[in-house]
Amino acid sequence: MLKQTLAAVTVLAFATAPLVGQAQRSAGTETTITGQVIDLNCHTTQGASGAGHKSCAQACAKAGVALAILGSDGTVYVPVSAKPGDPQNSKLVPFAEEKVKVTGTARFAEGLHTIEITSIAAAT
Repeated sequence: MLKQTLAAVTVLAFATAPLVGQAQRSAGTETTITGQVIDLNCHTTQGASGAGHKSCAQACAKAGVALAILGSDGTVYVPVSAKPGDPQNSKLVPFAEEKVKVTGTARFAEGLHTIEITSIAAAT
């Protein structure tokens, strides 16, 4: 009996696992974020950031390294698009390593904060 109960619990756990992942996906909320545009690679591996890193961040972005926004609360937002094949780096390259104000749809999916950018401007 115990083996049957454990087997049933195991089957239910595997059957509901996909539902747990879906519960972590937010529908998205329109929001405005103020933060710094960062080069994800250099920022996370070397701690590089700021005005002295601007030209490197721009070169990395043009080579395909993702740029992101480090929010004033410490959250990193990766820019995304609902349109397939719509890269977002081009929106951020001019602002590399600068402070920006971004408006868009923010989502939290599978441990990742994203933002679908509708407007971006230099922040003061």
